[in-house]
Amino acid sequence: MKIKKNTGEEVFIETSSIDEFKANFGGQLFTESDTNYNEVRQLWNGMHDKKPALIAQCSGAADVIASVNFARENNVLTSIRGGGHNVAGSASNDGGLMIDLSLMKGIRVDMDKKTVHAQGGATLGDLDRETQVFGMVAPAGVVSTTGIAGLTLGGGLGWLRKKYGLSIDNLVSVDIVTADGKLLTASEKQNTELFWAVRGGGGNFGVVTSFEYKIYPVGPVVSLCAPFYPAEEADKILPVWKDFMESSPDEVSSNAMFWTIPSVPDFPEELHGRRIFNIVAVHCGPVEEGEKYLEPLRKISTPLIDLSMPIPWLMLQKMFDPFFPKTEQLYYFKSTYLNDIDEKSIEQIMPKAVNPPQPMILIAIWHNNGAMSRIEDDDTAFTGRQSKFLFSVDAIWNGHENTQEVVTYANDFLRELREFSPGGLYVNFAGLGEEGEDLVKSAYGKNYDRLVKIKRKYDPQNLFRMNQNIKP
Repeated sequence: MKIKKNTGEEVFIETSSIDEFKANFGGQLFTESDTNYNEVRQLWNGMHDKKPALIAQCSGAADVIASVNFARENNVLTSIRGGGHNVAGSASNDGGLMIDLSLMKGIRVDMDKKTVHAQGGATLGDLDRETQVFGMVAPAGVVSTTGIAGLTLGGGLGWLRKKYGLSIDNLVSVDIVTADGKLLTASEKQNTELFWAVRGGGGNFGVVTSFEYKIYPVGPVVSLCAPFYPAEEADKILPVWKDFMESSPDEVSSNAMFWTIPSVPDFPEELHGRRIFNIVAVHCGPVEEGEKYLEPLRKISTPLIDLSMPIPWLMLQKMFDPFFPKTEQLYYFKSTYLNDIDEKSIEQIMPKAVNPPQPMILIAIWHNNGAMSRIEDDDTAFTGRQSKFLFSVDAIWNGHENTQEVVTYANDFLRELREFSPGGLYVNFAGLGEEGEDLVKSAYGKNYDRLVKIKRKYDPQNLFRMNQNIKP
């Protein structure tokens, strides 16, 4: 078999090596000659069309160990796919090995310990469905098709960030296969440096086969505030939203977003194609209390439409799913932190946010405060907790011919906001990681050197390099 090495060189691997791999593998190995290969290799983001030489679709931790051993012994270019969202496309590669965890979706809720164990291929939807049986939630993201692995290893921003913090703040332990093929448990009591690193350090340190999270009573119904205002009124609405959020209780987490109403029957026909400014706020406490508290956000101006309502948690988590379909669109998400939302920064944001080059480009401003900000930046590998806002260009478009225009727009936009930023970015929204080491150093700031030392210990040959890579 012809396969790409970490050096970029293509080599032939002896049939005996492949046969030995197969003999130790309980899942299924796919090559380009297999009927289902094209279906299996496909990532969520239609921007990427990568073709691994070999896909190891794992059935459990033993398969992951066998895959890692094969990759290390043959110096094979290796990428890891969990749930498969992976906007940056680093979950796959051309010509190497993809270790695919997407069938590893086992989940077990432990109500005595108030925790949930979930395998590395599970999605947010899988996790929520099992925990909500018990009226519980593990703090995670905002789109149900997102894989828990990539989300968590990068930090994990969601609708409970002010009440319960990030996904990593609720991580009790992980089971992880390191580059030497060993299955380790990392927690506050075991392999503590490794546990520190995986909480925000991405997939740099191994393949996480299982996550254990704390869970909390949330739902089954929460309060959603979702008025759609005209985009051109955002300069007046943003300051009111900011002041409201800065005095709000931890039960309220919110994003403010520029978006375009799509031409679908869910929205009034006269609003199709209209650029809007949408405040989305979620109150995770008692519904009556939440509705009353969020009401002022619905009256800042006259909404074009208002989707505010009591909403089941499971429905809330799927609310954005239809607008992020698998393979049907192209995605490029890139971010930066902002010190504040003030008159000068709003003046800089408005022209590009209101007039994007492609209609479905979403501009999201995440308000960060509460529980997530009460943890110091050096308590986990994740940085950015002390910044009040995360600004993200979530570019969504159709047609590869428009890619350069969209990517240039996103990067120009973020460059124009540098004077308002302390630096850094959310590694889950890192574009394609084009800036390489400079981007990674910016993302991790003062934590970078410590991460390098841990990387050197657990992955000295940089086997796990298909990520926002911390070089050993």
